[in-house]
Parts: sequence; C-alpha cells; structure tokens
Amino acid sequence: MPLLFNSLLHQAGIPPDDVRLLRHQDNRATKGRTPYSLWRTNRPAFDAYQSHQSEQNRQVLSSHPLWASFVGTPARETLFVGLYRIRCLGSLPVDTPEPHTDEIMKAGGCDLYKVVPDDRLSDLIGKVVIAWGPGTRSWAQRADRQDKVVLEVRTEFKEPEYPGHLAFMKSLSEIEVLPESWKVALAAAKGVYLLTCPKTREVYVGSATGAGGFLSRWQEYTRTGHGGNVRLKVRDPSDYQVCILQVAGSDAGDDEIIGMETRWKLKLQSREMGLNVN
Repeated sequence: MPLLFNSLLHQAGIPPDDVRLLRHQDNRATKGRTPYSLWRTNRPAFDAYQSHQSEQNRQVLSSHPLWASFVGTPARETLFVGLYRIRCLGSLPVDTPEPHTDEIMKAGGCDLYKVVPDDRLSDLIGKVVIAWGPGTRSWAQRADRQDKVVLEVRTEFKEPEYPGHLAFMKSLSEIEVLPESWKVALAAAKGVYLLTCPKTREVYVGSATGAGGFLSRWQEYTRTGHGGNVRLKVRDPSDYQVCILQVAGSDAGDDEIIGMETRWKLKLQSREMGLNVN
C-alpha cells in the first residue's frame, strides 16, 4: 500500500481539511528565477513569491489556515518545500517588483498574504516527492479531497541529477542558477552547442574550446548578451535557448573542435538561414 501525504499530516497532528496543497511552477519566470530556484537559493524571495496571489483566488486560498507548498523541479518532480500558516491581508498596498520576473505588481492588483513557516513537517522539507497527478493546472487543491501518493522520502535534500550532455536544454538566463553538480559537468566538457532565438527562431552554432568548457562560454553570453559574436551584437538582446550538439573527446584540440563546429554549420545551414557569419 503506498504512503500517502495525508498520513504525514495525521502523524504531525494536522487535520487534512485545514490544509491547501499548492504546487508552484510559473512559466513567466525570467532569468532562471523559477519557484524552485528561488526556494533553493533565495528563501525570502520564494516567500515573497507565494505571498502575492491573484484576487480571484482569495476564497480558494484563504479558506484554509495552512498551505503545504510544493515546487516543480527541473527533473519534473513535485517536491515538498514547507508548511505555512497564512492570513490574507487584503489588496497589495504599494507597487512591488515580482520576485520571479522583471515586472511590477501594481498596488491593488493582487492580494497580499502573511505567510509564516510552520515547524511541523520541517524535517521533511526538500525530502518528500509526491505524485501531483494529471491536473497540473489545478495548482491549489484541498488536502482532504486530494490525498497525494508519496513517491519518495529522501534522507536528505538532493539536487536533480544532471540529465546528460545531449539531453541538456536550458535558457541562458538559467545557467547561473543551475545546480552546482550540473555546472561542474558542463565546465568539464567542450564541444559544439546550439543557440536558438525564442523571438525569431533563428539558430547560432558555436563551440566551447577554452578553460571552463561549455559553462564558461555560456556565462560569457550572460555577461555580454552576445559572447563577442558579430551578428548577435547588432540584434536586440534575447534569452537564447542553449543545447549541446556534440561533445569533444578529452584529447581533442581546438582545431578538431572547430572542425566539428564547421560541420554542424553546414548541416544546419546556420550561415544561410541562421546567425553565423563565418
């Protein structure tokens, strides 16, 4: 018989009908500031994120005194990140920057909640993975009506495993908030990568040959916006999606990697129909 999340609530003396289950995952996040990355690297920003909610959800969210908060991880897991006592304070009193985007929340445009961590279940934070089920759009649910199956209870919090070089695909804005183990893997590898512009759907083929491998090369793009590339310099800034096309062998020299890059430019016609010049 599977372990159920409500069993954990009962063990902590928490009636499930007091609890709303909230799954935080926002496609509007910019510069890698997803709810998961905010929780992992900036807890005050995460608390600020969940303390601002749409007025249309006031009845749904304020009808229970407790929130059990979950976040969607890069590995597509639903991870428990804390139990919170909440109280709706009414409409947002002043203009406030959104923690996860570059937008401003206008005064009166949403509700502000007082969100206070509850120590019960604190020993399970970052360790419990549940099956949220098919209704991912239904991000706020009643615990007493949705008894979630617990997929895993870990002994400690661990970052999602690196998916492998050829399965890696992220926006450049997410590079700095990647798990450290992912950064180590990317820094240790060199080869050929692909940038895709989300605005124009044009592609750019590049290579990472220097110290720091793919990671160092992509960090240059995040610093400069163009990485020194001629055609990218004259374009409006864009948050390019990046993936790896080919990984060079450990003994491959720069000339060999440049040769790989040239072959990919020919295959993808990135000079004729993309952003490569040379």
